[in-house]
Amino acid sequence: MVTTTDTTAIVTQPKTEEVNQPSFKRWLKHFLYMPATKRYFSKQDQTAIAQAVTEAECGHVGEIQVVIEGHLPVNQAYFQNTRMRARQLFAELGVWDTEYNSGVLLYINLCERKVEIVIDRGIQKATEQSVWDEICQKIIAQLAQKQFRLAVVTGIESMGEVLNQFYVQSVKDKNNELANQPIILG
Repeated sequence: MVTTTDTTAIVTQPKTEEVNQPSFKRWLKHFLYMPATKRYFSKQDQTAIAQAVTEAECGHVGEIQVVIEGHLPVNQAYFQNTRMRARQLFAELGVWDTEYNSGVLLYINLCERKVEIVIDRGIQKATEQSVWDEICQKIIAQLAQKQFRLAVVTGIESMGEVLNQFYVQSVKDKNNELANQPIILG
């Protein structure tokens, strides 16, 4: 597992709650989960999500990466919860490695029905946690109503609005540092 430093932050819960207990129940839940990610998100949905990311990244230097995962890898589910998995992916996918420290990871775990947003240190200094918590709650509410595509697209649009409001910098020579296509995992 990749460990991260204080350059990243999970904004959906305070860092003081990071202690994670091994859980056989969590492992069993993920072991028995039937892969359904592609059933929830078709190719058209993935294209719509990529388009939403492209539009949300206009006007600021923020970079948004979307990861949708059916379940935690079985070999990690005993020790790792969704928050730790989101941090791991934030590091492994290089979301932290943007020029202006402006990476944002939207992580959705379908088995746990949880949403995590991980932001880089540049954005953390410019925004407030309550804003990101509100976005997570809206996404979770729409997922509960089985509006999967709408939940993700609306969440991305909200993230773009936050980045436009709090994190505008010179965008003359902005490169698209992260792929806009969502990453779909098991």
